[in-house]
Amino acid sequence: MIEQTMTVVAVNGRLAELQAEAKKPCDGCNGKCGSQVFSKLFKTDKKTLSFEFDEAVVVGQKVKLALDDRHLVQHSLYVYLLPLLLALVAAMLSASVLALAEGWQIMAAIAGGLIGAGIAKIRTQRFKHDIQLLKIYPISLPLTQIDGD
Repeated sequence: MIEQTMTVVAVNGRLAELQAEAKKPCDGCNGKCGSQVFSKLFKTDKKTLSFEFDEAVVVGQKVKLALDDRHLVQHSLYVYLLPLLLALVAAMLSASVLALAEGWQIMAAIAGGLIGAGIAKIRTQRFKHDIQLLKIYPISLPLTQIDGD
């Protein structure tokens, strides 16, 4: 299970928009390592996730969700390995069996990779994320309410 703590940013009835907490890659190298350089270069807007709750939540409340990772490796193989394998097989077949020129071998490899990417896209569209709610954290009270004011 992959667990993530998220914050409720909007509520519409039982449906809430959740935003993941930002995690820094590391602070040990003062921003000179590759992961911090890439995070600065490719900074994207924060994404939200819609989730339907059985009980009421409010904006600012934190929740912990878990994603079942049973099929994650299988789908990763489809997305990354299948296009590569089909490109290599197409290039080798065009070179050894069909004895085509180098330009046609390259075109066959590109076609094999595109076919593999298409198959992977079809297979992964059927992938359904099984997201489970683990915990809803209570809203912390202001100090004035704790003291009884």
